[in-house]
Amino acid sequence: MRLDRYLSRATALSRSQARRMIRAGRVSVDGDPVKQPAIPVAMQAEVVLDGELLAPPLPRYYMLNKPLGVVCATQDPSQRTVFDILRPDGLHIAGRLDIDATGLVLVTDDGQWSHRITAPANHCAKTYRVGLAEPLPKDAAEQLRRGICLRHEAKPTRPAELEILSDRDMRLTLTEGKYHQVKRMFAAIGNRVTSLHRESIGTLVLDEGLSAGEYRPLWPDEVSVYRIGR
Repeated sequence: MRLDRYLSRATALSRSQARRMIRAGRVSVDGDPVKQPAIPVAMQAEVVLDGELLAPPLPRYYMLNKPLGVVCATQDPSQRTVFDILRPDGLHIAGRLDIDATGLVLVTDDGQWSHRITAPANHCAKTYRVGLAEPLPKDAAEQLRRGICLRHEAKPTRPAELEILSDRDMRLTLTEGKYHQVKRMFAAIGNRVTSLHRESIGTLVLDEGLSAGEYRPLWPDEVSVYRIGR
């Protein structure tokens, strides 16, 4: 992490204030005065400001209710992004959603934590509310539950959980994350997804109190589920 970012996150200083203090010689790292704001700093380093040892900044974890039309990217030349809602400052997205999908997105700066969620080998379950253009035949529902062959894929999808809420309204739980998987699965049985909303990732369920475009920090017990060495 850059020293100016470390200082800003470990104190109430803005990034510009942190840079000014560093350049003024008021900061030392592991006993050595440092005047370069961009110098990388390890989390275990001893950073001192005006003679006071700073506690290292804690990792950050958020859940966001992604609105329709927002891109899961750091920046985009033509579309509003998740980080237009939530200031990036070293954060990254753990589990993206398409621009025309809504719902739960996790954002953090803890790479090990997000890897436990997104790594394909961990088979972290994701649940989606799916709206369809046409009613779903019973035989198609069983195909989805067993696993279905997608175009350009050598192996069928892993078995999925499918709850039929009405003839065009489904709840689908997957334990893998192939490209556009939900849309491709329903396209493979001759149907089309008209709405897609992610309700949960693993044990983390989208807070019903969050309106589209709102976010909140995760509670400690929510974070601990996927923290290494918990």
